[in-house]
This record gives sequence, C-alpha cells and structure tokens, in this order.
Amino acid sequence: MSQAEKQTVTVGVTGASGAILAQKTLELLEQDARVAQVHLVVTETGQRLFAEELGLASGDLKQLPSRILGRPAAKIEVLPNKDVGASIASGSYEVDSMIVVPCSMGTLSAIANGIADDLVARAADVILKEGRKLVLCVRDTPFNRIHLENMLRAQQAGAVIMPAIPAFYHHPKTIDDLVTQYVCRVLAQIGLPQEQMYRWTGQQAAKKAEA
Repeated sequence: MSQAEKQTVTVGVTGASGAILAQKTLELLEQDARVAQVHLVVTETGQRLFAEELGLASGDLKQLPSRILGRPAAKIEVLPNKDVGASIASGSYEVDSMIVVPCSMGTLSAIANGIADDLVARAADVILKEGRKLVLCVRDTPFNRIHLENMLRAQQAGAVIMPAIPAFYHHPKTIDDLVTQYVCRVLAQIGLPQEQMYRWTGQQAAKKAEA
C-alpha cells in the first residue's frame, strides 16, 4: 500500500470515563500499516481523565502519545484543543475519518448543534460537512431526553453513534478482551477492520468452537 493510499485519522478525547478506550484506539492505529498519520486532540477534561484513570500526570503535551502508549509514537501528532486554526479545522485538509473516544455528552451536544468552539467540535463539524466518517463513542448512563435527541441529531447529520457498551458473546476473560473487541468494532466503522476482532459466525459454529 502506497503512502497516498494510507488513512489519516483524527482522534478526539474528552472527559467522559473511558481513558482505556482511547488508549487502545491509539495503540491499534499506531500499529496499523494502513494508517499514515493520527491527529490527537484532547480536551482539558480529557487530560484530567488520563491523569485520573491511567495515572498520566500532566506534562509536555507533545509527549502525551508516547506516555499513553508506553513507547515512542511515530504516527501520532498532538494538536492543542484551543487551536481552532489547526489543519484539521479546515475541510481542505485531507482527513479520512474521526473518532471521538470517549465522547462526553457536552461534546456530543456541541457537535450535534454545530457549536464549534474548540478543535474537537470544529474538527467533527468539518468531518460532517465534508461527508466523511465520524464515530462518536458516547459514554454516559442513563441517557436523558437531551442526550437522546442530540444523538439523533448527530446521527441524522451523518455521525455514527457507538455507545461504549461491551459485548460478551466472544466470552471475554479480561478487561482488555472487552476493550479490544469494542475498539475493533469502532475501527471497522472507519474502514480499518482488525484481525483480532471476534466475528460472530452463527450459534452452531460457536458451539463447535467451544467443543
């Protein structure tokens, strides 16, 4: 695959619980040969999330990808959330898709209602207006009517609403099993299916596999 055929992906991280989902998403994108570049945008509450759930204390923002992965990150570029003039804020800049993981209800609201007052919301707005793939990994429960109506508005505008809900039909043994299956499903939505994703092939086939 030539460099021109590889994908450029934007990942937004907000303050909803689920830092481990963002970590796994970045890990799989970093090692995927079909991905050329990842633009990472983390909100202020997203940075707090990394600190609280992954123990990543605040520091040099440019070093955040390597701290998240635990090793040098070759493909991931961090863009400040306040920089609404960044490359991904324009539709003329080529980005293939965007994932917001986890996606807070506040960010969902901003995207659903076109309030592009930070880079995460503006980049998502650009993805929608350009007809590209946007996946919102919403993370909250229970949903109130405002949440549900905002999900519907975003979906009608072209976003994929993918709540961070784990699956159990693949008989997960660890938290990583749950996280990996979910993130693999997310990446499949942007045209990057992963080999490690469990695929249901029918009840009889599942019984044979267990035998």
